[in-house]
Amino acid sequence: MNNLGVIFDLDGVIVDTAKYHFLAWKSLADELGIAFTEAHNELLKGVSRERSLDILLDLGKVSLSDAKRQVVLEQKNKAYLNYITKMGPEEILAGVVQLLDRLDRLGIPYVLGSASKNASLILKQVHLLERFKGIVDGNSVSKAKPDPEVFLLGAKLLERIPEHCIVFEDAIAGIEAAKNAGMMAVGVGDKTILKAADYNVNNLTEINEGFFKAFISDQRTDTNESRLHKTR
Repeated sequence: MNNLGVIFDLDGVIVDTAKYHFLAWKSLADELGIAFTEAHNELLKGVSRERSLDILLDLGKVSLSDAKRQVVLEQKNKAYLNYITKMGPEEILAGVVQLLDRLDRLGIPYVLGSASKNASLILKQVHLLERFKGIVDGNSVSKAKPDPEVFLLGAKLLERIPEHCIVFEDAIAGIEAAKNAGMMAVGVGDKTILKAADYNVNNLTEINEGFFKAFISDQRTDTNESRLHKTR
């Protein structure tokens, strides 16, 4: 019996929706007269919609009233939804399905921990919704990454302590959130950017069964040592 649990970020780990976020934000930026590039879009990874708007407005030194902010946030989301409602299983990133199958075989539960408010819709579109034990998304939290709230709630869904959770993330803010939660962080993507992670992989095809078995073995060793101390 193992006590491991896994928490996956969504964008850039399970599917690549960054391109759709970029197109939606770019359209809005153009309307507001703000220069917005794919490099700027990297600043929005793992960040809430509201905070993303703040970053965009700061880039253009543009100020909006509260009422106008709500209008443009809804406008951006509608544009984004137009893209993701056309998604299908072919957009699942390499290694994801095989990794979920591996976790199932090992009896390790997994949940989603994402800033996206459309996480459930996206998982449904790519036919993965029923595979996850639970979802913590932008509708469930009051604090955005790097605050650890999303991952701590994920640990509760997993019925695991934070120290027994492994987080897969592709964003700096997400890696920080995992570390702030006291969890093991696996950076998926450019290791020079995600250098704060405990482990780094280019994509999930690099995670084999032995990766998790090593953690399970460590847990058993810790448990045995704890029992030994108690009998002394």
